[in-house]
Amino acid sequence: MSLSIEDAIFDLLSKAAPGESINPNQVAQAVDPEMWRRQLPKVRTTVVGLARQGKIEVLRKGKPADPNTFKGIYRLRLPVEGE
Repeated sequence: MSLSIEDAIFDLLSKAAPGESINPNQVAQAVDPEMWRRQLPKVRTTVVGLARQGKIEVLRKGKPADPNTFKGIYRLRLPVEGE
């Protein structure tokens, strides 16, 4: 059985050090190793939804970005206390 995108995000984040970010390509590859590029739009949609709920943060150039307006290359991490 394949992982859901949300499960893949939290599985990868659980293995990252506190404050470390992951690449959305890693999430897509965890969900569909062979056709992972096709998953990227779905990964982004899931990331935006989770970020709006405050469950994860979208990073642009290492800084938290607005999940409603970010463009281009991004990474994701769990929210960091006090930031």
